[in-house]
Amino acid sequence: MKFQWINEGQIKKEGNRIEMWAPAQSDFFCNNDAISEEGITPETLCNAPFYYTEMAGDFVMEVRVSHDFEDTYDSASVMVMTDMNNWAKSCFEKTDFGTHAAVSVVTRNGESDDANGCNIDSNSVWLKICRVGNSFSFHYSEDGKTYYMTRFFNLPAGRIVKVGLLAQAPVGNGGIRVYEDLKLESRTVKNIRFGF
Repeated sequence: MKFQWINEGQIKKEGNRIEMWAPAQSDFFCNNDAISEEGITPETLCNAPFYYTEMAGDFVMEVRVSHDFEDTYDSASVMVMTDMNNWAKSCFEKTDFGTHAAVSVVTRNGESDDANGCNIDSNSVWLKICRVGNSFSFHYSEDGKTYYMTRFFNLPAGRIVKVGLLAQAPVGNGGIRVYEDLKLESRTVKNIRFGF
């Protein structure tokens, strides 16, 4: 399986472990002029390193992710992309509420939403992406066996999409994001909401 880059980054591979460096002030998010008087609102950035391969048709990708949760919005993420205006990411993120959570962002026609999922009392979690046609789902698991859906959505996707690993640090100083036991299969799940 051939992987390539959007925003080439630093990577280290050893066995089933991949370490990627998330540069300072790096993200994939399209703000659309949303502002707030208090707190931190992500700005528009599409500069985080995305290490991806191209997949045709239905697929399932899962990987265990971890990091140190130093700064707000720090994340080890997975992403699926049609083009720079249509993409979605599932993030294991330090939220602006100070929690570790499974967070999702779906961007259509250059406009991003943002949805915090379940809080997780750990520094590691498994993330999964499933595709069936133009429908996609994001899932997380604390043990690598039982998965829970965090997002079901559609993208204007062609037969081939980009899918892979994303390392971000939107407001922080950057750091290492760890991805282990990456598995990517061309198959169709029976129930996209359950992920199997």
